[in-house]
Amino acid sequence: MLSSWIRWLAFGIGALLILGGFAAATGGSGVAAGVEAIVLGAALMIAAVLQRSRYRSDSADLGHEEPGPGGGEDGVLEPRFLPTNEVFVDPTSRRRMRVFVDPRTGERRYHADG
Repeated sequence: MLSSWIRWLAFGIGALLILGGFAAATGGSGVAAGVEAIVLGAALMIAAVLQRSRYRSDSADLGHEEPGPGGGEDGVLEPRFLPTNEVFVDPTSRRRMRVFVDPRTGERRYHADG
């Protein structure tokens, strides 16, 4: 997960690009350059807002909970989540992660294995 200051920085740069794009498009510097800056700025702002951590549920991400080992969920999972045979090694933390799924909804959770 990107730290909060990086997300704010990306959002701010995106806003500056949009403002600069409007200034370029209306100031005679070229409409094409202005539109490119506006599109790039909008993409940066959207990415900063929508960015979320790997292997985390929406509730943990929206609640700004600290990631568990390997970047997944921390603590004990609800009993509705059953372990699957899907296991992988997280390339960043080198932790072995197991996938848990709620068979009723298909919602997935990731938890450090072992």
